[in-house]
Amino acid sequence: MFSISKDFAPPLKLIAPFFRLGVIFYLLSMLALLFFEPTFSYQQMDVAGWIHLFLLGFVMMIIFGAMAQLIPVVLEVGHVVVDVYYIILPLLGVGTIVMIFGFWMMPSLLPYGGLLVLVAMIIFAFENIATLKKSTLNNLTVSTVKWSNAYLLLGILTGFSIALGFAGSLNVNISLMLKAHVYAVLGGYVLLTIMGLSLTLIPMFSLAHGFDEKAIQIAFKLVVAGVGTVFAGALLGFEWFMLLGYLITFGGVAFYLWQIYIIAKLTVRKELDVWAKSMIFAFGTLIFSMMTGVVFLLSNSEVMLHTTVWFFLLGFVSSMITGHLYKIVPFLVWFERFAPLVGKEKVPMLHEMYSKEGAAMMFNFTALGVISGGFGLLFESNIMFKAGGSFLFAGAIFLYITMKKMLAYGSEN
Repeated sequence: MFSISKDFAPPLKLIAPFFRLGVIFYLLSMLALLFFEPTFSYQQMDVAGWIHLFLLGFVMMIIFGAMAQLIPVVLEVGHVVVDVYYIILPLLGVGTIVMIFGFWMMPSLLPYGGLLVLVAMIIFAFENIATLKKSTLNNLTVSTVKWSNAYLLLGILTGFSIALGFAGSLNVNISLMLKAHVYAVLGGYVLLTIMGLSLTLIPMFSLAHGFDEKAIQIAFKLVVAGVGTVFAGALLGFEWFMLLGYLITFGGVAFYLWQIYIIAKLTVRKELDVWAKSMIFAFGTLIFSMMTGVVFLLSNSEVMLHTTVWFFLLGFVSSMITGHLYKIVPFLVWFERFAPLVGKEKVPMLHEMYSKEGAAMMFNFTALGVISGGFGLLFESNIMFKAGGSFLFAGAIFLYITMKKMLAYGSEN
């Protein structure tokens, strides 16, 4: 499993609140889906509010908590100041809530919520950068951490500019700035982070070793270049430059998928647990979102854009996160509460620390929800979209229940 010393490992009490709060935000964002229609514009304030609820409250919250633990694994050094995560959590949590209220009720609140989120992410990014300087490693995962944090800073700065623009405090081209902001965060931070960490976690959990890394090396360079090209094109207003960036990024994702295929062929572990099913579903939806993305670029259809973003966020990103939670959280709990008891008394196996039935229900409802909601957007069917939202909300309830039980496992002892 993870090769990590207790000297480097942050305590569970630091990491667990990120997972608890992230899952609660996920539950709320799935509930909020029930109040939306399948026809909309991304410039609508209520839609922007939902996207930030999902991305900041769930995706960023979980990633920040996971990175607090995984940075020492990846870099083989301890955090410079690990206690800053106690500050990051309330700043990000409160900032997200204030921003959601700003989008949904009072735009004047946006700069205040945006400032809290900005401070949280700057602290996170600079602590990561300082920790990177301690490490002597220079592998691909380290490079993805460097570049993803750089794009995170660009993304939050453009996002804060947009918040000031919505509040009337700054005169900016919100449409262009929004494109730069979205691509820096989704492509530059989220995608690169998933690519880097999955190169460590997927071989670890699937027991695949000795694979060629040429494909992921090419993928990394193409995604970094593609995101930078789109970001520059958006700021300058050059649509053709953005299109070039999209194509470069697509090429990078294609090489990433090829790398995953190489790893999958070497997989020793054949059990289709909730993690394996989530990975299959995640990469399946990523491929589908790339297909609809190509159609969008050729047709400039809003419907295809909505479908592409849906399958990328709720299919790929969400499934990558939820699937890995069922591997990472049991290990963290086991490492904290049971590792000292090895050799002294019987300790549980990792797969015994969560309900397989609850995890299966989470996956089944979520997969049904992603597919139903996605095709509801594609065909602009309100019934299919609302059905998808209902399934996703049911899946989120099971995620919350199983996560609560995993984090509490063994606490009575």
